[in-house]
Amino acid sequence: MGKNSITADGLVKTFTKNEKKNRKVDINAVDGISLTVKEGEIVGILGPNGAGKTTLLRMMSKLMRPTDGMVSVRIGEKEITDDIEVKRHIGYLSNNTKLYGRLSTRELLQMLGVLYGMSKEDTERKIVEIGKILSMENFLDNRIEKLSTGQTQRASIARCLVHDPQVYIFDEPTLGLDILSSASIIEFMKKERERGKIILYSTHYMEEAEYLCDRIVMIYRGKIVSEGSPDSLKARTGKNNLREVFAELIAKEGMTDEH
Repeated sequence: MGKNSITADGLVKTFTKNEKKNRKVDINAVDGISLTVKEGEIVGILGPNGAGKTTLLRMMSKLMRPTDGMVSVRIGEKEITDDIEVKRHIGYLSNNTKLYGRLSTRELLQMLGVLYGMSKEDTERKIVEIGKILSMENFLDNRIEKLSTGQTQRASIARCLVHDPQVYIFDEPTLGLDILSSASIIEFMKKERERGKIILYSTHYMEEAEYLCDRIVMIYRGKIVSEGSPDSLKARTGKNNLREVFAELIAKEGMTDEH
């Protein structure tokens, strides 16, 4: 295991919610989460809707400022805490990323190459490489607004790869995709793990998480309720698959909340 890592230390995100009679209530969407992901590791973030997964990932990608706690990225011997510098090492994919529909994927990647300060030659080399990795050669020059859902998602992923980041933070990357598109993305993630990338991966698909992830972090109401390899979580709960593990843990948390 190398030295590269991303660490969340006591992350809290508080939102103020308006309730009846103009009462304001503070709610912690993320409530004191600490975790470290190392290079060559895929860590799955699982939890029901509203558990705080997306808020956590947005803070870890430096797109959202935490109310408390901090995120740091270590590359080699150096720990990076500066927000701008950290972003250079991160490829963040959300499930509602909006792309420029009038551009082709090639034009989008060329534009990003300029923004990342890459040379024209390096950008073109990277576009060819990404086209092969994600099987995009047939539609690289089609306008993004004309692409299918699966093709658009691959264009979104390509956007995260052009600067060859050390850290991937992917929020529901296969949501709504057909089996072939999902499979190509999952195989890509496995190859990137072999290249020593740091991967945080949120998904609703338990079978996908079980197949892909080295470690699972289950969160509920903004807190980590369990953490471990898929096998260790199954052994701990006596269940046969992650879907059953998940149901068991959430039921247990629900009972705790009632007392």
